[in-house]
Amino acid sequence: MKRTYHEQDFLASDMSILAVANFSIGVCRCLAMTGAGERRRAGQILRRDALEKRPNVGRKRPDRALVARAAHKTFSGYAHLQPNDPVGPASDAAAYLFAEMDRLHILQSEFFTHDDNFRHPKKLNPDRNARQAFNLSVAQSEKLAGSALASSPQDRNALFASLLVHGLRSDYDGLIDKRYLTALTDVKTGRQIAEKLLTIDPTFYDAHLAVGVENYMLSLKTAPLRWFLQLAGAETDRTRGLERLRITAQKGNYLKPYARLLLAVAALRDMDKMQAREILQDLTKQFPHNHLYAEELARLP
Repeated sequence: MKRTYHEQDFLASDMSILAVANFSIGVCRCLAMTGAGERRRAGQILRRDALEKRPNVGRKRPDRALVARAAHKTFSGYAHLQPNDPVGPASDAAAYLFAEMDRLHILQSEFFTHDDNFRHPKKLNPDRNARQAFNLSVAQSEKLAGSALASSPQDRNALFASLLVHGLRSDYDGLIDKRYLTALTDVKTGRQIAEKLLTIDPTFYDAHLAVGVENYMLSLKTAPLRWFLQLAGAETDRTRGLERLRITAQKGNYLKPYARLLLAVAALRDMDKMQAREILQDLTKQFPHNHLYAEELARLP
């Protein structure tokens, strides 16, 4: 399925791990636009509203509930314009996931730079309603992607949506629900889909992220655990992981900010604060309304 330029730009601006706050509530007046030309104009309106009406969080942290409602309303508007696009509900699932991660304070870089958070994880208090809503969005995305792939097995958009779903679900299972083996299954499946997608289209640079995340994040485990993970079919090559993350960070579309953020985390783990600061400064300039980038930058000494 081919999107208009404005629809691509509309989705891309909110598909990073910390971009839930980037959209606004100016969707309702676009819902009646159904023709190709009207969809193009709707994309323009949505993009402009996202820039002009979203909460200004440069000085004040936005209300989480308000931001979440705005994000879900925006994705609902996109789903109305493109009801058969599996990336739409996958994006809505991302909004549920990242809002819950923000509530539980998992979106701070210090969570990922302290190994004790993984070796001795603290018990969290997940929101069951958020998980249920997340599961419904994931199921809708999988249904639409499965239908598209049944008729066209090389549908790049459907493969990308499937890749997103596996990545999002692995994050929810691993970081929030602490179901690590289940998360590992989704990580491996997502990487396999990414490799298939790159075989079909080597320029689909966002797909490199799945390979990069698996290799880099699992490379942080202890040697005995890495050996076990390799036996289970996982990849744990740190160098390969960082190389793939850099590809998405340089050439990606939807997931480019996410890849750049992960590289900032990697720099912090390597005690390279200068590199981390440079990345976070660029992200803060690109997304001035996103409070989390600014907060991470302020944490650096």
